[in-house]
Amino acid sequence: MSKEALLQIRDLTKIYTDDSGEKTVLKDLDLDVEKSEFLCILGPSGCGKSTLLRCIAGFEEYSGSVSVDGTQRREPGIDRFMVFQDFNQLFPWKTVINNVAYPLSLNIKAPKAEIKERALEALNKVGLSGCKDQYPHQLSGGMKQRVAIAKALALRSPIILMDEPFAALDAMTRSGLQKEMLSISESEKNTIIFITHNIQEAIILGTRILVFGQQGHILFDEKNPMQRPVTPASEGYGELWEELHHALYEGSLPAKTSK
Repeated sequence: MSKEALLQIRDLTKIYTDDSGEKTVLKDLDLDVEKSEFLCILGPSGCGKSTLLRCIAGFEEYSGSVSVDGTQRREPGIDRFMVFQDFNQLFPWKTVINNVAYPLSLNIKAPKAEIKERALEALNKVGLSGCKDQYPHQLSGGMKQRVAIAKALALRSPIILMDEPFAALDAMTRSGLQKEMLSISESEKNTIIFITHNIQEAIILGTRILVFGQQGHILFDEKNPMQRPVTPASEGYGELWEELHHALYEGSLPAKTSK
Protein backbone atom coordinates (compact mmCIF):
# COMPACT_ATOMS: atom_id res chain seq x y z
CA MET A 1 0.00 0.00 0.00
CA SER A 2 1.36 3.39 -0.98
CA LYS A 3 2.22 5.67 1.93
CA GLU A 4 0.73 8.55 -0.04
CA ALA A 5 -2.54 6.77 -0.88
CA LEU A 6 -5.60 8.76 0.06
CA LEU A 7 -7.96 6.06 -1.17
CA GLN A 8 -7.35 2.35 -0.56
CA ILE A 9 -9.57 -0.36 -2.06
CA ARG A 10 -9.09 -3.97 -0.99
CA ASP A 11 -10.73 -7.18 -2.28
CA LEU A 12 -13.68 -5.21 -3.66
CA THR A 13 -16.32 -7.55 -5.07
CA LYS A 14 -19.75 -6.49 -6.29
CA ILE A 15 -22.38 -9.03 -7.32
CA TYR A 16 -25.79 -8.04 -8.69
CA THR A 17 -28.68 -10.46 -8.36
CA ASP A 18 -31.81 -10.43 -10.50
CA ASP A 19 -34.33 -12.91 -11.93
CA SER A 20 -31.69 -14.36 -14.23
CA GLY A 21 -29.28 -15.07 -11.36
CA GLU A 22 -26.05 -13.54 -10.12
CA LYS A 23 -23.66 -11.37 -12.10
CA THR A 24 -20.21 -10.52 -10.77
CA VAL A 25 -19.39 -6.98 -11.87
CA LEU A 26 -16.21 -6.45 -9.83
CA LYS A 27 -14.07 -9.22 -8.37
CA ASP A 28 -11.28 -8.95 -5.79
CA LEU A 29 -10.22 -5.48 -6.94
CA ASP A 30 -7.25 -3.86 -5.17
CA LEU A 31 -6.46 -0.23 -5.95
CA ASP A 32 -4.60 2.65 -4.29
CA VAL A 33 -5.11 6.25 -5.39
CA GLU A 34 -2.67 8.90 -4.20
CA LYS A 35 -3.43 12.40 -2.96
CA SER A 36 -3.84 14.93 -5.80
CA GLU A 37 -3.78 12.18 -8.43
CA PHE A 38 -5.94 12.56 -11.53
CA LEU A 39 -6.81 8.95 -12.30
CA CYS A 40 -8.55 8.26 -15.61
CA ILE A 41 -10.21 4.88 -16.08
CA LEU A 42 -10.94 3.45 -19.51
CA GLY A 43 -12.81 0.22 -20.18
CA PRO A 44 -15.54 -1.40 -22.24
CA SER A 45 -19.19 -1.03 -21.26
CA GLY A 46 -20.16 -3.38 -18.45
CA CYS A 47 -16.65 -3.85 -17.04
CA GLY A 48 -17.53 -2.23 -13.69
CA LYS A 49 -16.17 1.31 -14.04
CA SER A 50 -19.34 3.11 -12.93
CA THR A 51 -20.03 0.46 -10.30
CA LEU A 52 -16.58 1.12 -8.83
CA LEU A 53 -17.36 4.83 -8.46
CA ARG A 54 -20.71 4.05 -6.86
CA CYS A 55 -19.03 1.74 -4.36
CA ILE A 56 -16.43 4.38 -3.51
CA ALA A 57 -19.19 6.98 -3.12
CA GLY A 58 -21.11 4.70 -0.73
CA PHE A 59 -24.10 4.19 -3.04
CA GLU A 60 -23.71 0.40 -3.32
CA GLU A 61 -23.29 -2.54 -0.98
CA TYR A 62 -20.24 -4.72 -1.66
CA SER A 63 -17.75 -7.07 -0.05
CA GLY A 64 -14.22 -5.89 0.63
CA SER A 65 -13.21 -2.45 1.87
CA VAL A 66 -12.97 1.17 0.74
CA SER A 67 -10.88 3.41 2.99
CA VAL A 68 -10.23 7.15 2.85
CA ASP A 69 -7.19 8.34 4.77
CA GLY A 70 -7.08 5.02 6.59
CA THR A 71 -10.75 5.01 7.67
CA GLN A 72 -13.25 2.62 6.09
CA ARG A 73 -16.17 4.24 4.30
CA ARG A 74 -19.43 2.40 3.65
CA GLU A 75 -21.85 5.32 3.53
CA PRO A 76 -21.90 8.49 1.42
CA GLY A 77 -19.93 11.44 2.79
CA ILE A 78 -18.67 14.85 1.75
CA ASP A 79 -15.11 13.50 1.51
CA ARG A 80 -16.26 11.84 -1.76
CA PHE A 81 -18.38 13.82 -4.22
CA MET A 82 -19.78 12.32 -7.42
CA VAL A 83 -20.42 14.16 -10.68
CA PHE A 84 -22.65 12.18 -13.04
CA GLN A 85 -22.98 12.18 -16.82
CA ASP A 86 -26.64 13.20 -16.55
CA PHE A 87 -27.19 16.97 -16.66
CA ASN A 88 -30.14 16.75 -14.24
CA GLN A 89 -28.06 16.85 -11.06
CA LEU A 90 -29.42 20.19 -9.90
CA PHE A 91 -32.64 21.19 -8.17
CA PRO A 92 -34.65 22.96 -10.89
CA TRP A 93 -36.42 25.22 -8.39
CA LYS A 94 -33.18 26.56 -6.88
CA THR A 95 -30.89 29.19 -8.38
CA VAL A 96 -27.33 28.27 -9.29
CA ILE A 97 -25.86 29.71 -6.10
CA ASN A 98 -28.51 28.04 -3.96
CA ASN A 99 -27.82 24.69 -5.64
CA VAL A 100 -24.17 25.05 -4.63
CA ALA A 101 -25.00 26.37 -1.16
CA TYR A 102 -27.57 23.68 -0.30
CA PRO A 103 -25.13 20.79 0.39
CA LEU A 104 -23.02 23.18 2.44
CA SER A 105 -26.00 24.14 4.58
CA LEU A 106 -26.63 20.46 5.32
CA ASN A 107 -23.04 19.57 6.18
CA ILE A 108 -21.37 22.52 7.89
CA LYS A 109 -22.33 24.75 10.77
CA ALA A 110 -21.79 28.29 9.55
CA PRO A 111 -23.76 31.51 9.12
CA LYS A 112 -25.76 31.82 5.90
CA ALA A 113 -23.50 34.63 4.74
CA GLU A 114 -20.42 32.40 5.03
CA ILE A 115 -22.14 29.58 3.18
CA LYS A 116 -23.12 31.92 0.35
CA GLU A 117 -19.57 33.29 0.24
CA ARG A 118 -18.12 29.78 -0.12
CA ALA A 119 -20.67 28.95 -2.80
CA LEU A 120 -19.83 32.10 -4.76
CA GLU A 121 -16.11 31.40 -4.43
CA ALA A 122 -16.65 27.93 -5.90
CA LEU A 123 -18.73 29.32 -8.77
CA ASN A 124 -15.99 31.81 -9.52
CA LYS A 125 -13.49 28.93 -9.84
CA VAL A 126 -15.62 27.38 -12.60
CA GLY A 127 -16.33 30.70 -14.28
CA LEU A 128 -20.02 30.93 -13.35
CA SER A 129 -20.21 33.69 -10.75
CA GLY A 130 -22.09 35.82 -13.27
CA CYS A 131 -24.82 33.16 -13.53
CA LYS A 132 -25.40 32.76 -9.79
CA ASP A 133 -29.02 33.95 -9.91
CA GLN A 134 -30.05 31.89 -12.92
CA TYR A 135 -32.00 28.64 -12.76
CA PRO A 136 -30.85 25.29 -14.21
CA HIS A 137 -33.23 25.50 -17.17
CA GLN A 138 -31.39 28.65 -18.25
CA LEU A 139 -28.03 26.85 -18.42
CA SER A 140 -26.39 24.80 -21.15
CA GLY A 141 -25.29 21.23 -20.47
CA GLY A 142 -21.69 22.31 -19.99
CA MET A 143 -22.70 25.02 -17.52
CA LYS A 144 -24.75 22.51 -15.51
CA GLN A 145 -21.69 20.27 -15.24
CA ARG A 146 -19.67 23.25 -14.01
CA VAL A 147 -22.25 23.85 -11.29
CA ALA A 148 -21.97 20.21 -10.23
CA ILE A 149 -18.18 20.59 -10.03
CA ALA A 150 -18.63 23.82 -8.06
CA LYS A 151 -20.68 21.88 -5.47
CA ALA A 152 -17.70 19.58 -4.89
CA LEU A 153 -15.31 22.54 -4.64
CA ALA A 154 -17.57 24.36 -2.18
CA LEU A 155 -17.70 21.28 0.04
CA ARG A 156 -13.90 21.00 -0.30
CA SER A 157 -14.27 17.31 -1.02
CA PRO A 158 -10.79 15.75 -1.21
CA ILE A 159 -12.04 13.10 -3.67
CA ILE A 160 -14.12 13.94 -6.74
CA LEU A 161 -15.65 11.03 -8.64
CA MET A 162 -16.60 11.81 -12.25
CA ASP A 163 -18.60 9.30 -14.31
CA GLU A 164 -18.17 10.33 -17.97
CA PRO A 165 -19.22 13.90 -17.12
CA PHE A 166 -18.40 15.32 -20.57
CA ALA A 167 -19.60 12.45 -22.78
CA ALA A 168 -22.85 14.13 -23.86
CA LEU A 169 -21.27 17.49 -24.68
CA ASP A 170 -20.24 18.85 -28.07
CA ALA A 171 -16.55 18.75 -28.94
CA MET A 172 -15.88 22.45 -28.30
CA THR A 173 -17.61 22.49 -24.90
CA ARG A 174 -15.89 19.26 -23.96
CA SER A 175 -12.47 20.67 -24.82
CA GLY A 176 -13.15 23.80 -22.77
CA LEU A 177 -14.22 21.78 -19.73
CA GLN A 178 -11.16 19.57 -20.04
CA LYS A 179 -8.97 22.67 -19.80
CA GLU A 180 -10.94 23.88 -16.78
CA MET A 181 -10.57 20.52 -15.04
CA LEU A 182 -6.82 20.62 -15.62
CA SER A 183 -6.68 24.08 -14.06
CA ILE A 184 -8.88 23.08 -11.12
CA SER A 185 -6.93 19.89 -10.41
CA GLU A 186 -3.63 21.75 -10.42
CA SER A 187 -4.83 24.62 -8.22
CA GLU A 188 -7.15 22.77 -5.80
CA LYS A 189 -5.13 19.53 -5.50
CA ASN A 190 -8.25 17.35 -5.34
CA THR A 191 -7.90 13.64 -5.98
CA ILE A 192 -10.00 12.96 -9.09
CA ILE A 193 -11.19 9.62 -10.45
CA PHE A 194 -12.52 10.18 -13.94
CA ILE A 195 -14.26 7.59 -16.12
CA THR A 196 -14.16 8.03 -19.88
CA HIS A 197 -14.44 6.01 -23.09
CA ASN A 198 -12.29 8.58 -24.88
CA ILE A 199 -8.59 7.66 -25.09
CA GLN A 200 -7.53 11.20 -26.00
CA GLU A 201 -9.43 12.60 -23.01
CA ALA A 202 -7.69 10.13 -20.68
CA ILE A 203 -4.26 11.12 -22.01
CA ILE A 204 -4.99 14.85 -21.81
CA LEU A 205 -6.41 14.78 -18.27
CA GLY A 206 -4.86 11.84 -16.44
CA THR A 207 -1.70 11.89 -14.39
CA ARG A 208 -2.32 8.14 -14.21
CA ILE A 209 -4.36 5.92 -16.56
CA LEU A 210 -6.04 2.56 -15.94
CA VAL A 211 -7.70 0.25 -18.45
CA PHE A 212 -10.25 -2.17 -17.04
CA GLY A 213 -11.16 -5.53 -18.50
CA GLN A 214 -14.19 -7.49 -17.40
CA GLN A 215 -14.96 -7.59 -13.64
CA GLY A 216 -12.54 -4.72 -13.05
CA HIS A 217 -9.47 -6.74 -14.07
CA ILE A 218 -6.71 -4.16 -14.55
CA LEU A 219 -5.10 -4.51 -17.99
CA PHE A 220 -3.05 -1.31 -17.90
CA ASP A 221 -1.95 0.92 -15.00
CA GLU A 222 0.73 3.53 -15.61
CA LYS A 223 1.61 7.10 -14.78
CA ASN A 224 1.17 9.46 -17.69
CA PRO A 225 4.74 10.25 -18.78
CA MET A 226 3.81 13.46 -20.64
CA GLN A 227 3.90 16.93 -19.15
CA ARG A 228 0.75 19.02 -19.27
CA PRO A 229 -0.67 20.46 -21.41
CA VAL A 230 -0.79 17.34 -23.57
CA THR A 231 -1.69 17.48 -27.27
CA PRO A 232 -1.55 14.86 -30.04
CA ALA A 233 1.76 16.49 -31.02
CA SER A 234 3.32 15.77 -27.59
CA GLU A 235 6.29 13.43 -27.64
CA GLY A 236 5.17 9.89 -26.84
CA TYR A 237 1.46 10.60 -27.45
CA GLY A 238 1.13 8.20 -30.37
CA GLU A 239 2.83 5.33 -28.57
CA LEU A 240 0.68 5.76 -25.44
CA TRP A 241 -2.50 6.06 -27.53
CA GLU A 242 -1.63 2.81 -29.31
CA GLU A 243 -1.00 0.99 -26.02
CA LEU A 244 -4.30 2.17 -24.56
CA HIS A 245 -6.22 1.40 -27.75
CA HIS A 246 -4.83 -2.12 -27.87
CA ALA A 247 -5.59 -2.76 -24.19
CA LEU A 248 -9.10 -1.33 -24.55
CA TYR A 249 -10.13 -3.11 -27.76
CA GLU A 250 -7.93 -6.22 -27.76
CA GLY A 251 -7.87 -6.88 -24.01
CA SER A 252 -4.07 -6.95 -23.86
CA LEU A 253 -1.02 -4.77 -24.35
CA PRO A 254 0.58 -4.61 -27.82
CA ALA A 255 3.72 -6.63 -28.39
CA LYS A 256 6.89 -4.59 -28.09
CA THR A 257 8.93 -4.35 -31.24
CA SER A 258 12.71 -4.01 -31.16
CA LYS A 259 14.21 -1.10 -33.03
